[in-house]
Amino acid sequence: MSPTPPSKPSRFTVLGRGSYVEALRVGEILRQETVGGALLVAAAVVALIWANSPASESYFALRDFRFGYAPWHLELSVGAWAADGLLAVFFFLVGLELKREFVAGDLRQLSKSIVPVAAAVGGVVVPALIFALVNLASPETLRGWAIPTATDIAFAVAVLAIIGSHLPSALRIFLLTLAVVDDLLAISIIALFYTSELQPVPLLLALLPLGLYTFLAQKYRTFFGARLAAAWLILLPLGVATWALVHASGIHATVAGVLLGFAVPVLRSRTAGGPEAGPGLAEVFEHRFRPISAGFAVPVFAFFSAGVAVGGWEGLGSALGQPLAVGIILALVLGKPVGILGTTWLLTKATSATLDSSFKWIDIFGVAILAGIGFTVSLLVSELSFDQGSVYDDHAKVGILAASLLAALLATAVLRSRNRYYRQVEAEETIDADHDGIPDVYRQDRRP
Repeated sequence: MSPTPPSKPSRFTVLGRGSYVEALRVGEILRQETVGGALLVAAAVVALIWANSPASESYFALRDFRFGYAPWHLELSVGAWAADGLLAVFFFLVGLELKREFVAGDLRQLSKSIVPVAAAVGGVVVPALIFALVNLASPETLRGWAIPTATDIAFAVAVLAIIGSHLPSALRIFLLTLAVVDDLLAISIIALFYTSELQPVPLLLALLPLGLYTFLAQKYRTFFGARLAAAWLILLPLGVATWALVHASGIHATVAGVLLGFAVPVLRSRTAGGPEAGPGLAEVFEHRFRPISAGFAVPVFAFFSAGVAVGGWEGLGSALGQPLAVGIILALVLGKPVGILGTTWLLTKATSATLDSSFKWIDIFGVAILAGIGFTVSLLVSELSFDQGSVYDDHAKVGILAASLLAALLATAVLRSRNRYYRQVEAEETIDADHDGIPDVYRQDRRP
């Protein structure tokens, strides 16, 4: 008997199209984020104009106005309420999206998740290293090493809408996964490195409402999914209590948003007809809260965070010449694409992965440049790194705004040059020869 030949290693594809259901879901998310991104950009522009106008004092007076209940550590400025409170809604959606991706989405398969997750890690590590190298001689600014680690998906999608890019579903899924994973990495960094004084008692007390919230959401998922008022009257107060106690513990309160998102079940209970019998509670909550996040929470945060008095062209030039701003610009515009593209390329060389034949490396490069738009979370980390309104905070925000604008322009140049090809791919993704609603390119059992 002749010996059995060694089996070839299994190969997986980078930027494969995935399932049609996933493509539809991601497309719907990005359509909503497009509107939110436009509002975000508009809010930032209005804040910049107001902060540099003759009426600038009124902007800063509004941003710094304080209110709240002091004994509960909740007497905060309006800007702090936007950063600590409204962004918790944004990170609640991040938690929902992450859990859904790895429980019921295409990324539950290691072959489909390993590349975007590894690329996201590379897109966090390389920018942080570049920033640290530029600011190594300045311990005061080195604290902001995490500023260029995150991608603003709403801003990035707004750029795609403006340039009219027909980005194929595989690239959109890749971009969304990058943004969600590095948001998780950014919030982990915030929890680990930007907690000044940990208060264990409030942190332990936060486990009580969080535990009850988790129990009720898991046990009565169908009930809360069908009755909107019940979720607002029962789960929302528990979520607010968790947020307030996490805030009092010294950990940034947006971490509570991620934890609450993780607590929501993705699949429907079997008694309700099984996992395939309609949307789970996570999908229902995502549908309810995404308009609040994209249409209100994130734009309001951007309005109170992006207002920087640059002091005219001379002041702008001076700020852009500071190591803090230079480090952020280099990290986002250069470090992000190097980290994402380099990690993806190394992974294909070190494993059996291959790039999908429908795409070229220039496509990943364009998405990687787009990931250099680090607006929302970067502004948040800047405020955690430096006192709001300080000269360091102002220089950091100038760097963030300049880097995001530069990344948007460069990504526009690269992706727009590929728009004709993307239209062809988009046309293929809409062909339905069998008239059953599923485009042929997504049909797994289709034969040549």
